[in-house]
Amino acid sequence: MHKIWAIVRREFVERVRTRWFWIGALLGPVLFGAVFFLSGQLGRGGGLKRIAIVDGTTTQLGARIAEQLGRSGDWAIRVPAAIGVVDSLTAQVRAKQLDGFLIVTDAALDSGKVEYRGSNVFAGKGALQRPVGEALTVVRLQRAGVDPRLVARASIPLRLETCKISRGTTCGESAAQSFSLAYFMGIILYTAILLYGINVMSSVLEEKTTRIVEVLVSSLRPFQLLLGKVLGVGAVSIFQFLIWGVAGRLLLARRAPLAGGGDAGGAGADELFQVPHVTGATFAVFMAYFLGGFFLYSAMFAAVGAMSSTEQEARQAQQPVAWMLVLSFISMFAMLNDPGSTVAVTLSLIPFSSPVAMPVRWAAGSLPASELALSLAILVATIGGVTWIAARIYRVGILMTGKRPNLKELVRWIRTA
Repeated sequence: MHKIWAIVRREFVERVRTRWFWIGALLGPVLFGAVFFLSGQLGRGGGLKRIAIVDGTTTQLGARIAEQLGRSGDWAIRVPAAIGVVDSLTAQVRAKQLDGFLIVTDAALDSGKVEYRGSNVFAGKGALQRPVGEALTVVRLQRAGVDPRLVARASIPLRLETCKISRGTTCGESAAQSFSLAYFMGIILYTAILLYGINVMSSVLEEKTTRIVEVLVSSLRPFQLLLGKVLGVGAVSIFQFLIWGVAGRLLLARRAPLAGGGDAGGAGADELFQVPHVTGATFAVFMAYFLGGFFLYSAMFAAVGAMSSTEQEARQAQQPVAWMLVLSFISMFAMLNDPGSTVAVTLSLIPFSSPVAMPVRWAAGSLPASELALSLAILVATIGGVTWIAARIYRVGILMTGKRPNLKELVRWIRTA
């Protein structure tokens, strides 16, 4: 056991002492804080500010549109339609004196078509669609003899509040919180398992190409070396998660100033980012599947590194392993919409996709304990089988050089190791 511990300590210390580890550990919280800061700044600024309305109507439509735009904070002026007005406004847009202009005629009341010309038509459509549409509705109602204020009172928009019923609690989290929790759990699991699995492969390949492994296997068994590498890299990943978790918690406590400062900025931050409530059970499920997925894929990546002689061969050989993880990540979006579908249940039971699928289903919906237990049991059994196969490939492959073995040779390695 002390030999395995020596490998674990060596792998952990070597990675933690590198400059790139601390750059990655500190860069994550910095980027996380930048999301809040930029979202607050972009939410407060941008959009249309200076708009002209070329009014070619004989009704109050142009005035209504200007009134609606004034309520939304945009500066709008009405210009009577005349010869040369469009050319003059186009020149002002090119000179950055205007963001754009609307061309409105009486035909808009029947066709609903209003033309906008500007330097940023994407922002113009997003900012003008609602106020111009409301102005058209008001004028149409007035023309039909209906009081627009009565319609406005009857058309108060619905605000649907959601409460999640899960695992014996009601209203534990909203729909936005459930979605954000499941989404970020899927991203973190996919990224961490893939990156640290590749780190195990790179470590094996480096020791093999530099012939250090020949010295190591003279004092310990290949399985001990494989286990020590996986545990050492796993300890590094957990340590980095702790750093990110503490830094993320501090940033969330300061999210109002980061999002823009002041009360307004804090309110905007709360609307944009609904921090999910992470229970102890959710954290336990996350860690169980992270460790299970890490051990499973690390064993496969270690086998890939052992059977390869160059970095180029390793990149080619790792593709089938990486694609299994990529496919499980892509399927996450379907599971967010329907966590109880047949596809979601199947993916959460398949051991190669369950490290991502099951935590996402757990966060997005309510799962029976039997499914969770069955998924964990299958995952643990698969880890044992894959580790046994990877250890036999590792035992032979770490001392082999030259051409990468084919499938027939790998089967012979497994039988004879």
